[in-house]
Amino acid sequence: MAETIYDLAVIGGGPAGYTCAIRAAQLGLKVAIIEKTDKLGGTCLHVGCIPTKAMLFSAEVWDHLKHAESYGIDGVSAPTLNWANVLKRKNDIIVKHTKGLDFLMKKNKITVVRGYGRLTGAAVNGVFTVDVDGAGKVQAKKIVLATGSDARMLPGYKADDTILTNIEILSLPTFPESLVVIGSGAVGVEFASVFASFGATVSIIEALPRIVPVEDEEVSKELTRAYKKRGIDVNVSCKVEKIEKTGNGVKVSFTDSAGKPQVKEAEKVLIAIGRGPRTADVGVDKTKIQLDRGFITVNEWMETSEPGVYAIGDIVAGLPQLAHVGAMCGVVVASKLAGKYARPVRKDRVPGCTYCDPQIGSVGLTETQAKEKGYQVKAGKFPFMGNSKATILDSHDGFVKVVSDAKYGEILGVHIIGPNATELIAECVVAMELEATVEELMFTIHAHPTLSESLLDGFSSVEGMAINV
Repeated sequence: MAETIYDLAVIGGGPAGYTCAIRAAQLGLKVAIIEKTDKLGGTCLHVGCIPTKAMLFSAEVWDHLKHAESYGIDGVSAPTLNWANVLKRKNDIIVKHTKGLDFLMKKNKITVVRGYGRLTGAAVNGVFTVDVDGAGKVQAKKIVLATGSDARMLPGYKADDTILTNIEILSLPTFPESLVVIGSGAVGVEFASVFASFGATVSIIEALPRIVPVEDEEVSKELTRAYKKRGIDVNVSCKVEKIEKTGNGVKVSFTDSAGKPQVKEAEKVLIAIGRGPRTADVGVDKTKIQLDRGFITVNEWMETSEPGVYAIGDIVAGLPQLAHVGAMCGVVVASKLAGKYARPVRKDRVPGCTYCDPQIGSVGLTETQAKEKGYQVKAGKFPFMGNSKATILDSHDGFVKVVSDAKYGEILGVHIIGPNATELIAECVVAMELEATVEELMFTIHAHPTLSESLLDGFSSVEGMAINV
């Protein structure tokens, strides 16, 4: 490797890193990818997106089995949970896609270097050097940092078999009968949904005034209503004071929204308060790269303050920590380096998806954000109660909400909570990318009966002309 000079070396083998490497190789660049573990895929594949959604699907099947007789299926009156098989299916999916990534590296002739990579400094004669523990040095004309993130922990605590992060909760040997979740972003509400479906007593403790706080306020309100209906205990505007181990698990002491001390006890506690960037030991200090609270600052093409070094994914300042965002940033960088067409990632065109029950999919501005930006806002909302496919699926919770500019009909944001929201949002992203107006969407034919018809009614509702409500 020391004699080989690559066109591009990618440090980090998660969705951002491997997507960048593959696209760069497809475009004719000689590429190396450096990964500290023995498996490509990063947090997303091994302890994040993929295993979580596998468990959520098992929980969805379980929820349907609870009401099997209503669907005309008898003999399933007392299903039992096989937690070991839930974990096995999750692990089998991970293994399958890990092997798939190995195949893609070979197919695209990408050199995979195993070991921890660190930049040694600026380029010398146009070539960067990366020290890789146990594997020597890798030289390349351009560098992409894609080192990912780690779950944040409350100060003074560390993860173990009782105090959990997204890593430990995915491998619990036995199913806990009770769980306290601290934090109500995507990670928190998704795990709350899984364990509540399987029968655990679940409590959520959130510091901010509402759960899923990045979503539209009406979405937060609807999810709170749905979770309380499911028996999930939701506590907002709370401050966690301490976590104590007990003989049966854990005790969480917190101050509630009224300033009164409260205690929740459970077998396990999940800490889901966000993720921090892995930038402390990758050689950033030996370059001109600028950091903002540990995150790397970049320009619109993801280039850092060190010419020739790029950063993508969870480590980028101001970028949503989402696998699909990191992956697209990788595509943008690879295309730009290969001299091909590319365009910068627009943060207002990023779909946000939360795979709880009911699901959440959103893109663009919330109603409040649009008003704060000075738009004359015109919004419409269509409930899934009026959608025939939602009736077929027995999934009526939620709605489609469209936020538009009253003057020109520009679509400013779409917020969906309900069945298959994470799939439905894709149409809205495309519509906004192509600058479609509310009027144009009102005359776009949607098949019947489908959940996507809710979008047709949602856009029509902006003008007060939804058909099915």
